[in-house]
Amino acid sequence: MVAVTINGQTTQAAEGASLFDCAEGLGIQVPTSCRKQGKCKECIVEVTEGIEGLSEAAEPERHLKGNFRLSCQALVRDRKNRLAGESACPTIRCHTMRRAHMRIERHAYGLPLGRQAVLEPAVRRDGERILIDGAEIDRSAGPIHGIAMDLGTTTIVLRLFNLESGEQLADTSLENPQRFGGSDVMARISYDGEHRGLLTRTLAGYLTRAMVELPVDPRSIYEMVVVGNSTMRDLFFGQSVYSIGQNPYRSITEIEMAEGKRSSTSLTSSGRRSLLPIHPRARVYGAPIISGHVGADAAACMLAVDLAHEDRVVAVMDIGTNTELILGNRDRILAASCPAGPAFEGGAIACGMPALDGAIEDVALGSDGGFQLGVIGGTAAQGICGSGLVDLTSELLRTGRMNSMGRFEDPGSRITVDGAHDIFLLEGDVNELAQAKGANVAGLQVVCSQYGIGFDEIEVFYLAGGFGRHLKVDASRRIGLIPNLPNSRIVQVGNAAIEGACIALLSLSRRRELEELVTRVEHCRLETHPSFFDYFVEGCQFKVAEQVSGLAADGVD
Repeated sequence: MVAVTINGQTTQAAEGASLFDCAEGLGIQVPTSCRKQGKCKECIVEVTEGIEGLSEAAEPERHLKGNFRLSCQALVRDRKNRLAGESACPTIRCHTMRRAHMRIERHAYGLPLGRQAVLEPAVRRDGERILIDGAEIDRSAGPIHGIAMDLGTTTIVLRLFNLESGEQLADTSLENPQRFGGSDVMARISYDGEHRGLLTRTLAGYLTRAMVELPVDPRSIYEMVVVGNSTMRDLFFGQSVYSIGQNPYRSITEIEMAEGKRSSTSLTSSGRRSLLPIHPRARVYGAPIISGHVGADAAACMLAVDLAHEDRVVAVMDIGTNTELILGNRDRILAASCPAGPAFEGGAIACGMPALDGAIEDVALGSDGGFQLGVIGGTAAQGICGSGLVDLTSELLRTGRMNSMGRFEDPGSRITVDGAHDIFLLEGDVNELAQAKGANVAGLQVVCSQYGIGFDEIEVFYLAGGFGRHLKVDASRRIGLIPNLPNSRIVQVGNAAIEGACIALLSLSRRRELEELVTRVEHCRLETHPSFFDYFVEGCQFKVAEQVSGLAADGVD
């Protein structure tokens, strides 16, 4: 028998058992549409330990790289131990691409919500007639529902609303299952070019299972608003994303708009074409992107902070795998996209993990050198999430155990954080964080220089995203992740992108405002700025971020 651990639950499996069978025995639902035939490509798991204890990848798995397997095709075997003549059983650890208990940001914090409560949905009732923009799509006496979705590179959040009352009925979140195609957008663009449509179909399968678990009949969902970066949004709608990965990095919708073939970069589909269990004639609306990699999530953030009516100079930093930066007010708006990579969400870190139960999110280093750890869910530590990584490096810097270049002062290149659970930090992990942080800081430097202001002239700094909501401001400032501004100017607002998506779902007039607002945004292309690399190198250092002066400020589109 072989010990198989899936999503933290362990069972004993005989040779020949599939990981899918093991998951079923543990009561863990693994998505599948083909009854374990290897055809739907949905039952993906990531093997984190003991992959040598599994059968060789079968033909249906040829599209998967690294440690990803189809659970219906991956069979337990004991060949390694039998060949070595050992009696000990191997251990296999893996997790599905949709783990439960992800932390959801359910509320907006400090957002100017006064104008956002007007209920004006596109879907209305006329007796039993269900109408979208006046056109009948169904007849039903039942409730009318809608979904807002923030489709992140790493995490997906959905909110369910009653469109007649405006009441939020439920929410859910899941890891983006497209991660098997790469952890960042450029990797997924490349993967989609090799396996056209597979990322889209896999995502639809996982979303379907999330939606059928909502407390309403999915066919009563008549509209869905989708926001996300340009690549994630276009993949969802089945668009080719090849052009987003090639200079000048533009979505097909942006190219077609420039050619006069369309009037907006927004996208529209139906429930049927989207392969979702919602009403077949439901409208699925992809909010407009701004330009390049600055996508619909950044546009939604502008709606959430009411930037169209803002007199102050405000900044929004929505931190994630693809960080979005917005700077300006009602008179002028600049935006940029920073390729931060997955470190902020626990990716590419030896003991990294998303913000799930078991993730270390709070770290304090005592005078005795011991760590006091705060763990999500109050359970035993399983790894470190992004906010915990920022906290940990800040403490190492504060106590002199790490220098400003990210090098450990202790002997060796490894620091034990939780010996009982084998959780540690490598200098390589610090380097991943440094590069992610450097991209964000460089983006902010470019945007501020183009706008003609210094950091100290930003009147409100919105720190957005689920990651940004749970950062410690002092720790973030100490390592140089955010500008050196007083606490009174920093507002941690949570997931502003999903807030903006909800506003667009519930209010047609605000949706039209969003369509107009994106046309006024100036896109800063970081890669063309002559000083971007200098800013990046400076931003990689672990020190308080100050405005870099004396560097060229031209070369920005």
